[in-house]
Amino acid sequence: MYSTHPRPASFAARGPLCGTVKVPGDKSISHRSLMLSALAIGESRVTGLLEGEDVLATAAAMRAMGATIERTGEGEWRINGVGVGGLLQPQNALDMGNSGTSTRLLMGLVASHAITATFIGDASLSKRPMGRVIDPLSLTGAEFNASPGGRLPLMVRGMCPAVPIGYRLPVASAQVKSAVLLAGLNTPGITEVIEPVPTRDHSERMLAGFGADLMVETDADGVRHIRLVGEAELKPQTLEVPGDPSSAAFPIVAALITPGSEVTVTHVGMNPTRTGIYKMLETMGADLTYSNERVVGGEPVADITARHSALKGIEVPPEVAPSMIDEFPVFFVAASMAEGRTVTSGLDELRVKESDRLALMATGLKAIGATVEEREDGLVIDGTGGEPLEGGATIASALDHRIAMSFAVAGQHCYHAVTVDDVSPIATSFPTFEAMLAGLAGA
Repeated sequence: MYSTHPRPASFAARGPLCGTVKVPGDKSISHRSLMLSALAIGESRVTGLLEGEDVLATAAAMRAMGATIERTGEGEWRINGVGVGGLLQPQNALDMGNSGTSTRLLMGLVASHAITATFIGDASLSKRPMGRVIDPLSLTGAEFNASPGGRLPLMVRGMCPAVPIGYRLPVASAQVKSAVLLAGLNTPGITEVIEPVPTRDHSERMLAGFGADLMVETDADGVRHIRLVGEAELKPQTLEVPGDPSSAAFPIVAALITPGSEVTVTHVGMNPTRTGIYKMLETMGADLTYSNERVVGGEPVADITARHSALKGIEVPPEVAPSMIDEFPVFFVAASMAEGRTVTSGLDELRVKESDRLALMATGLKAIGATVEEREDGLVIDGTGGEPLEGGATIASALDHRIAMSFAVAGQHCYHAVTVDDVSPIATSFPTFEAMLAGLAGA
């Protein structure tokens, strides 16, 4: 896991950003590729895997439960699975570091196996509520012993055979949906998730790709019904992980706000449930072009070129939020340098991410000179019309990788350098971020 000693860093404007970069593999797909490969019988191979600390936490947990997982090269991994129902009792607590995705999805896997697992994490993860996953998984018969507030450390005692459930998501959450479906893999009968608001669908695509009997229907009201037949037999796969669209948003926004810039990010995942950030940036007037569009492992992929643009403030429809929930911090940076007012709402989820991202972004942007109003479920930002922000402040990242990267991007168009108090959490999702930013500036 990343260092417990804070590592501050300063980010200053150094002229146009130019060049072509490839961002790390998609984090959501990387997590799921390891988990499902570990539940298949036989050898799976994965290339392009994100080797950040969140994903490595998933790999370590699956090893602890019996899978053989080996790194064979940069981004290249070989996994020999134990089969659905074959997870072994871990000998020690599973350390999830900073990864909420690992924790919630693995809770689902453990819930329908005859094992007991204890989940621990770093200070940031230990503040995040797990109740939204505990509630549906408890209906399957699994037992949970959590810290106050449904937080880590947390113990799961799986039930086998578990009870198949039908569960309507009370909030739009791909993690809750995925946890219930993963529990359903080793549960006799049909597990159903009812999804009123669509969220990222990597789990459904990948489960089907591994051979699970899964059906997705959308009713007349636009509600998705996802049904999984349990006691599945997963077949090993060869997977290529596309670049993470959340990570790609950082160099893209940096290019859009920095005069004279032109940056191309290659091999970016373009799953329609993940591209809200790009649609909203284009609505603001962003000059984005897409090339080399193709399908890789069932996921749409493209190269994205971003050029410096005169952005205009917009009102972001709340229904777009699930498709860009992780990208709002860097979107707020773009909004702070646009012309006019940007209004966001329906973002309650941002208050329970790695940090309270609404509060941290509002405080940080104000500190570097932006005009921001924090509301209960969103931010209202009056932009500079393309002028640089003042900068010159030290920003608290609160162990949140996306907060740290967002203010590094903001520093590219400020009069004075922006200092982030601790950039070490960036390693959880984008270990090469600082080198990439320096390379684009150097070009």
